Amino acid sequence: MLKLPPLSLYIHIPWCVQKCPYCDFNSHTLKGEVPHQEYVQHLLNDLDADLTHVGSREVQTIFIGGGTPSLLSAESMADLLYGVKERIAVAPDAEITMEANPGTVEAERFAGFQRAGINRISIGVQSFGNDKLIRLGRIHDADEAKNAARLAKELGLRSFNLDLMHGLPDQSLSQALSDLQQAIALSPPHLSWYQLTIEPNTQFGSRPPKLPDDDMLWDIFSEGDKLLTAAGYQQYEIMRTVKTKHPKGFMAGRYLHQQNWVDNDDRPFEFFMNRFRLLEAFPRQDFSDYTGLAQETIRRQIDEALALGYISETETHWQITPHGKLFLNSLLELFL
Repeated sequence: MLKLPPLSLYIHIPWCVQKCPYCDFNSHTLKGEVPHQEYVQHLLNDLDADLTHVGSREVQTIFIGGGTPSLLSAESMADLLYGVKERIAVAPDAEITMEANPGTVEAERFAGFQRAGINRISIGVQSFGNDKLIRLGRIHDADEAKNAARLAKELGLRSFNLDLMHGLPDQSLSQALSDLQQAIALSPPHLSWYQLTIEPNTQFGSRPPKLPDDDMLWDIFSEGDKLLTAAGYQQYEIMRTVKTKHPKGFMAGRYLHQQNWVDNDDRPFEFFMNRFRLLEAFPRQDFSDYTGLAQETIRRQIDEALALGYISETETHWQITPHGKLFLNSLLELFL
């Protein structure tokens, strides 16, 4: 029998004030009022249907994403988390994160979410350049972003995160590094710094803006990595079902859209896709425990990864190298 992984819970709030032109997430422009209590009840009904997958496991982390979860009232957030804890065991020290748009928060709302049980806030800053924020379709400005970060710090939350993009339309190296320097100056315990990519079925996908070329992107990444390292930041990363995406369908009670079984051939890629995003060493035995496959089945791929300098190996552990971190996609392709 396969070993079950530690349990985390993701909760989706699908509405936004407006859809950003780069966004391919399951988010929908809000028309009218958020159906606070009705949607919370549907989320809890959906959780009821999934309880058979939980077993005796305890939830270690909860992440409330979107959309813009901070559009939900603090009272409804409290009802949601209370309902979750009624149904499944949540670790006393569980990290409970909520994504927030700086344009939809103020001091009292942050405090209300904290009283509801939120102990970590992830703030969608994206840039501190007001011209860049306009290009990205964001509803906040740089001052609101900085204020949201200060509020999160003043509340004494367990932690907070700033989401920041690079490789923005017409972005120069100095502009990208300035964004990063301003984020570091706010002293967030965690920074999500990632490159803007153009996805199909988005406004940018149909009308692509001019983005920095590959040489500029590499300069931004390499210089930004130096800034982050000097500031003390260290890089790390984060049965399959698909839920109904559109709120109308979900709130009609059609929660489960699709369920897939991960075949044996796909399990090595799935396992290493999650493990090699983390920089620390992990036990080799975990591969067999979580996939049900013998280590010998991926010996050729492991040897190739070792030869390329992507990973290191001991008798008991595997670990991605700094070189492998830079070529993560190439490393993972070995296991396809």
